[in-house]
Amino acid sequence: MPDLVRYQVVDRVAVLSIDNPPVNALSAGVWEALDLTVERAAADDSADAIVLTGAGPTFIAGADIKVFASLKTAADSMRRSAGTHAILRRIEDCPKVVVAAIQGHALGGGNEVAMACHYRVATTDARIGQPEVVLGLIPGAAGTQRLPRLVGPELAMRMCTDGKPISAQEALAAGLIDEITNDDLLLTAIHFARAHAAPRKTRALNDRIEDKPRAHHAAQAARATLAAATAGSRTPYAALEAIEYGIDHDFDTGSIRERELFAECLLSKESKALRHLFFAEREAAKVPGVPKDARTQAIKHSAIVGAGAMGCGIAMAYANAGISVLLKDVDPAALDRGMAKIRSSYESSRAKGKMTADAAADRVALITPTLTYDGFGTADIVVEAVFEDLDLKVTTFSELGRVTRPDCLLASNTSALDIEAFAMASGRPDKVIGHHFFSPANVMKLLEIVRARDTSAATIATSLRLAKQLGKVGVVVGNSFGFVANRLLGYYLREAHLLLEEGASAAQIDQALTDFGMPMGPFAMQDVVGIDVSARVRHSLKSLGKTRAEGPQSEVMDRLFELGRYGQKTGAGWYRYEPGNRTPIEDPLIEELAAQEAAKRGVERRTIPNEEIVARVTTALANEAARILEEGYAIRPGDIDLIYVHGYGFPRDRGGPLFYADTVGLPVILQRVLEYRGRFGDYWTPAPLLEKFVGEGRGFYPAS
Repeated sequence: MPDLVRYQVVDRVAVLSIDNPPVNALSAGVWEALDLTVERAAADDSADAIVLTGAGPTFIAGADIKVFASLKTAADSMRRSAGTHAILRRIEDCPKVVVAAIQGHALGGGNEVAMACHYRVATTDARIGQPEVVLGLIPGAAGTQRLPRLVGPELAMRMCTDGKPISAQEALAAGLIDEITNDDLLLTAIHFARAHAAPRKTRALNDRIEDKPRAHHAAQAARATLAAATAGSRTPYAALEAIEYGIDHDFDTGSIRERELFAECLLSKESKALRHLFFAEREAAKVPGVPKDARTQAIKHSAIVGAGAMGCGIAMAYANAGISVLLKDVDPAALDRGMAKIRSSYESSRAKGKMTADAAADRVALITPTLTYDGFGTADIVVEAVFEDLDLKVTTFSELGRVTRPDCLLASNTSALDIEAFAMASGRPDKVIGHHFFSPANVMKLLEIVRARDTSAATIATSLRLAKQLGKVGVVVGNSFGFVANRLLGYYLREAHLLLEEGASAAQIDQALTDFGMPMGPFAMQDVVGIDVSARVRHSLKSLGKTRAEGPQSEVMDRLFELGRYGQKTGAGWYRYEPGNRTPIEDPLIEELAAQEAAKRGVERRTIPNEEIVARVTTALANEAARILEEGYAIRPGDIDLIYVHGYGFPRDRGGPLFYADTVGLPVILQRVLEYRGRFGDYWTPAPLLEKFVGEGRGFYPAS
């Protein structure tokens, strides 16, 4: 334990340094060591005050998340949180001044520890926050009670419901931090401690919560904001309840209520799903055949071939990471349109206050348009983003093999085509990989990394490192048709389109799935992306003898394409749109087309409940995902969940299609598949892995 919190006395100040690398997470051992060393410092006659800091680059980045899995009941949670509350109470009751010296991050439990100290000093670049909500939790160590007393109810509510950390400057202005410094943090904190002889207990600071009507008004406003911005998430409301309860009651009573609400959140499916995704992101970096210390290449200069929507989005993703970009297109008009779109996007961000004018100008300056391959010899990576045409892409990779350095990575943004063909055309297959971005590429977090047969470990490791550099979640998959993301999407869309023919309306299907938690339904999504894009991909696949998914494919989308109804861009697609307005309006034509196609296939139309809509699409996802796992194109179930959450917006609080299938129960999923086979045909066939897991009485994940 002495190793977890180091102890020394400097200039009659006891310095306690939490040393639990890499981020000083609050494990059970750290809590115990912290308690003992504070007690030691309080009794140490050679010390007049105490400074608590973190060894290394950060103060405390939060609790050790793994501990939560061991808490199986509300009683377990209440006992554990009672212990942490008591430790922080003892810090706060220490007769000697305790100053928190914050560098890097003070997040979650880290901020709660800091708030239990009497004063807080931070570096100018420190970040402070309560991000528990992203794990489906609320602050559990009196954070909902101390934070409002320091910063007021409004900011406390914001920090506990959006989970975003604030800067040291904002924390100073709000009263969360007492001093910030550019100088030596420890020396500053020691001087501060020596200059402040009287302890100041945060729990006794009630001035900022005395205006109860104002606090309740703030809570009502926060709930209205949450209702518009969240779908089905309970956790932010629990945080508001804990804060409000503490304002209406004394500190101790409010703390008990916080512990009760924390226990409810901890045991919820929502928190389990979000914590599952947290660990899945960590696991995604572990790829068989790629050692942890695999050599990686630095990516400082990039080039992108194709200035369409995806190419421009990828260019912005690179520029946002500070990487220079050569953006090439053979069509001068297309290149001009692309650069205009990039400038417009950055100008929009500037106008909304998301970046300064200088930052926007700097990012545009990183992107250089070109009509030739001149300069490609300086690129560390080239991303191909031309039309989804196999011959065109093969030709492009053949050219790239000639105009780039031998060590340059060559990546394709193809969403479905064979990476192997591009690797062979390049003449350096070890350097070729798929980098499948999602639209808009500068916003969406997923980067599906597709390894071909000869892709080297160094190329994969570099791609994973690059994903982090770009602010993406990188997931490595195998080179199958459609890879993982679009292979799953094909089954999702198949069922949505067939449900339309069977009697559900586009609006009903979209509403059922947004009520489930998807950001938008499949028909609204296609209107945004462009029905022409989907139709051309479908026609291209037909030329290769392929379809997006096994089984019947609705022809309604093809009819819309023939009619020139491409979605929002043409004012009509699955819905109609008024000029300058993106609000979808139902169109009777869709019902007519669906009825016509149903008659061709001999489908008897009927009323379909929303529950069946959700069950059909989620069962299709789970069944096909089981095939993907069995075939080895995804390494682990968590990778599939990450792909559909970050690529297509599967609700995070449901954990992804496979985690959700486990919560439903695999026997139920299998029963549905068998029922659908009886009703609709043999294209509904259970994946062998699904049958195997049901027979073994297990799920995709070990029972927790």
